[in-house]
Amino acid sequence: MTGEGTLMFGVGATKAGTSWLHRYLEGHPDCHLRSIKELHFFDALEGGRLQRARAELNEERARLAVRPVPANRARAETRARRLKDMADWSSALEVGTEAAYLDYLESGRGTRRLIADITPAYSLLPVGRLKRMAAMASDVRFVYLLRDPVDRLWSHVRMIARRRANPGEAIGPRAGRILARVIAGDEAHIAERGDYRSVLTRLWAAVDPTRLCLSYYEELFSQSSIDRICGFLGIATRPAELGVRVHAGVPVPMSREQRRAAAEWLAPQYDFVAERLGRVPPVWQSHRVGV
Repeated sequence: MTGEGTLMFGVGATKAGTSWLHRYLEGHPDCHLRSIKELHFFDALEGGRLQRARAELNEERARLAVRPVPANRARAETRARRLKDMADWSSALEVGTEAAYLDYLESGRGTRRLIADITPAYSLLPVGRLKRMAAMASDVRFVYLLRDPVDRLWSHVRMIARRRANPGEAIGPRAGRILARVIAGDEAHIAERGDYRSVLTRLWAAVDPTRLCLSYYEELFSQSSIDRICGFLGIATRPAELGVRVHAGVPVPMSREQRRAAAEWLAPQYDFVAERLGRVPPVWQSHRVGV
């Protein structure tokens, strides 16, 4: 990483406000974020999947390229920026080195202080990889957002249900079946994203605590919380669009029984966070005892 500045890794959690944070930082004058939010570089590198990731990226890029150019100027410019970023990222993946990764993040940075990669999947990386990431520049910061375990799980389940649903299919029944499988020990890819005990244990083992910011989703949408994150990142405070939500899930309510079962299954996560962090938002306390 050339020059002075901060490299930020947003490592999760899934469905805990990372897209909203990316949007805020993307519009911040002290920050330089590319339009691809989740680069998945280190998890692909860890799994030996860099070239497969590049092939998938190029397929997505080709689909976008053949779509009609929007008549709206702002949308057309967003599309053009996205296509350029995808082309640049494809080139970086072809090289496949940490230097090429950093060059991609820094390209066009100018004098802006912060560059960032916000990829929740990084929360699943082993300690050794996280340590290496923490040493990639003189100033590396990690941000991890925690959301009430039941609410995070249900939001994640609804997202997966929507992806798997057939055209015209109601999301609720499919989401209920997925939730039941998660609680039964299946669908590990969903459960592990909310395993705060495992994630935080690895982060604390790999990252200097002064370089790790933990924040609650339930408190994220307040100016005081955003100001605290800005202070941690060393950038100026700037008003946030607190009423805007990004990638809001399909509004499917949980049944009383579903919520009770999820709260019982997630009890160790509630207990671990409360014990280690010492304070949790009120909604965590209410969900911990079930309904």
